[in-house]
Amino acid sequence: MRWSWSRFADLGVDGLYDALQLRCCVFILEQGPYLDPDGLDRVAWHLLGRDASGTLQAVLRVVDPGAKYAEPSIGRVAVAPEVRGTGLGRALVAEGVAGCGRLWPGRAIRISAQAHLQRFYASFGFETVSDTYLEDDIPHVEMLRKEGP
Repeated sequence: MRWSWSRFADLGVDGLYDALQLRCCVFILEQGPYLDPDGLDRVAWHLLGRDASGTLQAVLRVVDPGAKYAEPSIGRVAVAPEVRGTGLGRALVAEGVAGCGRLWPGRAIRISAQAHLQRFYASFGFETVSDTYLEDDIPHVEMLRKEGP
């Protein structure tokens, strides 16, 4: 997998199109309608994972500290349906956490995680810090990965 980090303005038309297409496939077609372009993409880093043929297989964004939460926030984590179960989601989140560490050393990371994925995110050091709430009609919890060394 070839990973690339870009700011919104640096994604280019093809990168933006590919990211939005994958996010729509996962978040709108699979999970139901909601407004994916929420205004936070412009204040975020975007991580794209392309396979050897250049096809986008994984994407996430990291919203800048202060834009959504006080901490940087990983979200819009999506893996193409045809490559799920291969470990790509784990590699994507690991790269996202590592990128946060490079961009904001020592800072905590806060996420709004789908409730059924708590154990997955806990394996990266995230701890649940809220009760369950509905976000886009899906149960979520807020999780925090405390500051690194």
